[in-house]
Amino acid sequence: MSTAAPRIPDSLAALAVPLEDLAHYYRNPRTGDLAAITESLATHGQYKPVVVNKGTATGRPNEILAGNHTVKAARALGWGEVAVTWLDVDEDTAAKIVIVDNRTSDLAGYDTQLLADILTDLPDLDGTGYDQAQLDDLLDDTSLPAPIELPSDGAGTGAAATVDYLQWGYLQWSSTRVRITQDEVEFLNGLYRRFVDAHDSDLGFGWHVLNEEHHASEEETSA
Repeated sequence: MSTAAPRIPDSLAALAVPLEDLAHYYRNPRTGDLAAITESLATHGQYKPVVVNKGTATGRPNEILAGNHTVKAARALGWGEVAVTWLDVDEDTAAKIVIVDNRTSDLAGYDTQLLADILTDLPDLDGTGYDQAQLDDLLDDTSLPAPIELPSDGAGTGAAATVDYLQWGYLQWSSTRVRITQDEVEFLNGLYRRFVDAHDSDLGFGWHVLNEEHHASEEETSA
């Protein structure tokens, strides 16, 4: 059974400052997901310091430039202190730091396939900022890679095909899946039945689905 992470790791302990000594930036335009940040602190502890301006030039001492929501989350958890790194900058520089700290996060993107793979491989989603519904949405938004490399003889894709590829309203390959409609599910089930009837086996069905062109039968289109 894992133990909870320390609130502040030893490497940051010398930077700890009482929360009561810190003031939030007086005009922070950022609205953060306080619940997600609180969950992260509760799960992992503080892994990077908050950035605070001493305020010699601004007249507002100990003002948080980066990490306002981290401090709010720490207060919500009942913490007494957080690790801080200090600056002493003027009004314009302070405002620019607040803005760029938020803006660089906005400009960043994701390799959604890699993100989905990493999240899927984790034992749980605690402290990631994602829940299962959000992971499902992420998986839905990814697309099947093309082409998918399968053995030319279909070896190893037989009985497993209906488990690996047809998943109750999803077409799936590993952790990649796309939502399909009920009509598409019925079409794929019909394709499977015809394949088994024609080959007296479902060996190679996965390769057949992913590499051959398919059309609905006359019975299906007239239904």
